[in-house]
Amino acid sequence: MNELKIGNKTANVPIIQGGMGVGVSLSGLAGAVAKEGGVGIISTAQIGYDDDAFEYDQAGCNLAAIKKHIRKAKEIAGGNGLVGVNIMVALKHYKEHVKAAVAAGADVIISGAGLPIDLPALVDKACQTKIAPIVSSKRAAQLILKMWSHKYDRTADFIVIEGPKAGGHLGFSNEQLNNTASLDFDNEITNIIECKKEYEDKYSKKIPVIVAGGIFDKQDIIHAIKLGADGVQIASRFVATKECDASPAYKQAYINARQEDVQIIQSPVGMPGRALRNAFIKQLDNSRIPISKCYNCLEKCNPAKVPYCITKALINAVKGDVDNGLIFCGANVGRINEITTVHSLMKELTE
Repeated sequence: MNELKIGNKTANVPIIQGGMGVGVSLSGLAGAVAKEGGVGIISTAQIGYDDDAFEYDQAGCNLAAIKKHIRKAKEIAGGNGLVGVNIMVALKHYKEHVKAAVAAGADVIISGAGLPIDLPALVDKACQTKIAPIVSSKRAAQLILKMWSHKYDRTADFIVIEGPKAGGHLGFSNEQLNNTASLDFDNEITNIIECKKEYEDKYSKKIPVIVAGGIFDKQDIIHAIKLGADGVQIASRFVATKECDASPAYKQAYINARQEDVQIIQSPVGMPGRALRNAFIKQLDNSRIPISKCYNCLEKCNPAKVPYCITKALINAVKGDVDNGLIFCGANVGRINEITTVHSLMKELTE
């Protein structure tokens, strides 16, 4: 496979490990992926959850943890690959997270769960940190590229195209997600690749395209590259690795999962998401789970109205309380049957 070039930065392996929060992809996983020549991604969503001060200072703990985990991941990588962050637009302290990641020397920032219209304003052109939006349609790609060009006279350093089989928050309707077979997403990918060429010409630069969502094995990678992609983003498969930062119980939930356990849910972010159906999700079928404390995670969250606290649900899960937590997953989680290592997985995907 060809190496992945993002401006003046290079990853020898064209695989980005998808960012997974809360606490699923931190420095342990991201550093291990980068060490193998890929792009390791740390999720900044409530990244400081395990700090003793988190209960009363979420913002401060998160900013400190962003810097800590980027530094640790780079130490683990030992100069190999790239280390970056995934920062959700929906976060209450989005701007602060971006600035902290840049200050800590993140190689890349990937931003979705909303349109990162103002991301270029937070990352100087001369900065070494590369920026990428996550899009799920040609329309979204055109809007982002047009706005960035018009407002900031710059374009994306790369683009992540996230399909309907991805895990976590998704840029599709519930109807589309419950009938993914009816979506011709290959056509959408080629359309997005075509629309970015105008900006490659305008700015005399290559804009690599990364395909995400449902990428499971080497054949999926080859298929994406044949469509014109420069690389892929994979998340769920990296959960079932020794290096993943989640608890053993969280990883085991992936191993135990069957295809019929996967469900589309409604997230307090205001977007549908894909998760494992467990006792927590079943409880939500019948009633709202009252919120006793706000953890200041989402910009547009109203604790009095949302069905549950997503921070508490995700922290419960990542710490091992998988019955009372939210376990996001990709559509292919039922095909994951064993715990492996990042080294073995990267080898399987590329050789």
